[in-house]
Amino acid sequence: MKGKLIILSVILLAGLLIIVTSIKRQEPLRVRAAVGLKAPEFELKDANGRGWRLSELKGSVVFINFWASWCPPCREEMPSIQNLFNSTKDSKGFRMVSILYRDEPQKALNYMKENNYSFPVLLDPDNRVSRMYGIIGVPETFIIDKKGILREKRVGPARWDSPQAMGVIKNLMNE
Repeated sequence: MKGKLIILSVILLAGLLIIVTSIKRQEPLRVRAAVGLKAPEFELKDANGRGWRLSELKGSVVFINFWASWCPPCREEMPSIQNLFNSTKDSKGFRMVSILYRDEPQKALNYMKENNYSFPVLLDPDNRVSRMYGIIGVPETFIIDKKGILREKRVGPARWDSPQAMGVIKNLMNE
């Protein structure tokens, strides 16, 4: 009886060890995005392999939109994002990036091409940046001021080329 108990204990311990070592470890997130606080720093690459760092955009108002090609509300707001991009792309005080959320990069890039969208798309393959920004669904948009402080967060689609949205952005650019 004692021998069977020892063998059973060893088997259970070995199984537990296998389970614990097979669990993928994720780096704990120490930073979360919150309106009024410094926006979490990130570095991502676009589809061409170009690196983008949030800190390199400091001094400009930064518009970050998390989206996916499979998301109908994202598709709904894309024309207004492109209009915003077109009207601000020559401005030194405004930068726009979008971050792909749980989507296949090639599908998203095909969608962009088919619809003549030209704003930057960054890839977040391990969803680390999405987790830092607390993304629970898409679209979600963040507007960061020139000092790197998160000033606006919008969950859901919006008309980014509306006078109200443009007013918010211009006010931040004039600060």
